[in-house]
Amino acid sequence: MNCNNAIKQRQNDALIQIHVIPNSSKSIFPAGYNNWRSCIDIRVISATKDNKANNEIIEKISKYFNILPKNVSIISGLKGRVKTILIKNIEKNDIIKKIEDSLNGL
Repeated sequence: MNCNNAIKQRQNDALIQIHVIPNSSKSIFPAGYNNWRSCIDIRVISATKDNKANNEIIEKISKYFNILPKNVSIISGLKGRVKTILIKNIEKNDIIKKIEDSLNGL
């Protein structure tokens, strides 16, 4: 599993490309790697209405990396299924290692 294409470093921050699967039976991050889109899949329980899915995404990713939600933001794709997530003060290699370790069990 190589999720390197989905993650970029931008100064002290990291950018993650995700593909959202809303209305899932449970919330899962990472839920897989989408080779076609070069994105990390995330499953959320919430529907896309009223920004609920976006809020769940921020909450789920901040818990996964054990950081405050204020350090996670959606910088593109607010209304689409493919989004770019900005995580402040984190190294790309740390993200890749954690996600790949999680995905190797899938």
